[in-house]
Amino acid sequence: MTSTTPRRLLASAAVFGLALAGCTNPGTSEDTAPAGGGDGGDQQVVKESSGEGCTLADYGAEKIDLADAVVGFSQSEPDTAAFRAAETKSIRQAAKEAGVRDLLVTNANNELPKQIADIQNMLSQGIDFLIVAPVNSDGLDPALNAAKQQGVPVLTIDRKVTNTHCEDYVAFLGSDFYEQGKRAADALNEATGGTAKVAVLLGSSGNNVTEDRNSGFQDQVKAQYSGLEIVAEQTANFARDEGQAVAEQLIQSNPDINAIYAHNDEMALGAVTAVQAAGLDPGQDVKIVSIDGTRNAVQAIVDGDINAVIESNPRFGPLAFETAEKFYAGEPIPEDVIIEDDEYNADNAEANIGNAF
Repeated sequence: MTSTTPRRLLASAAVFGLALAGCTNPGTSEDTAPAGGGDGGDQQVVKESSGEGCTLADYGAEKIDLADAVVGFSQSEPDTAAFRAAETKSIRQAAKEAGVRDLLVTNANNELPKQIADIQNMLSQGIDFLIVAPVNSDGLDPALNAAKQQGVPVLTIDRKVTNTHCEDYVAFLGSDFYEQGKRAADALNEATGGTAKVAVLLGSSGNNVTEDRNSGFQDQVKAQYSGLEIVAEQTANFARDEGQAVAEQLIQSNPDINAIYAHNDEMALGAVTAVQAAGLDPGQDVKIVSIDGTRNAVQAIVDGDINAVIESNPRFGPLAFETAEKFYAGEPIPEDVIIEDDEYNADNAEANIGNAF
């Protein structure tokens, strides 16, 4: 966030209209499954859209009324992660507001074979529309092919798949992850005063989020910040416990590390613990910048343990169902619908913590 005044509004039809120029889980219904997630008020707005528009006719799907539809949502990771909890809750709430007949929700627990099985199982239960937060960018072909054969349109959120737009999926809704990486480099340069030995905690492999957040950061450092030296990087799979373990290992093997860039807040919070365990002061002796915007991470900025967080807004529900409604109304949906992301730092974190999730 660039100011102390929250500036998010729900993505409106007008804004989006301008942008257009393992084992199976049978799915839990909206009425029986817990919502989970936070109650922050920072709603998504569309920043830009790109790619050729895909219409209902182009996709070859039948027109339906969402109010009489069964919608499936395939979540990629456990809702113990704040981002996933907020994302799932947003989908549930938006489904209820859209008046869909039923919402089936599955969780792949970060296992691609399980996500494929989950989707195939929901298709067997007769879903009419599918929203997917992919485990990986590659490998969902069996599930997407099954959806295509059954005439069920697919909307992907948060992670982009490498399949064919307007054949295998309608659109991707998400952030500009490369830009997030660049902005993280800017924030780390600001926090360190332009000189630091940097360790990078990478997200899980095989998806565009990790690849883009890393390349954006690396490219920005090379182009702009010669005083930032990346001395180590290692995968910690977007998990807090792995973030702590990897950070501990990297600090032990590279005691001159005085800055950490984590691809998400969970790893950053693990790094905070690792820095403390090393007898150092996180946020001071070791500067920490991450991406997400969880309430715990924003509170850590207020407490002085994390220096900055680039937002990655998980509240996809309203935009996802708005996109579905437009699609069924015959409007062209761009391949990529990119949302705006703000930033939390020492200047605005306390005032804007209510927007965190």
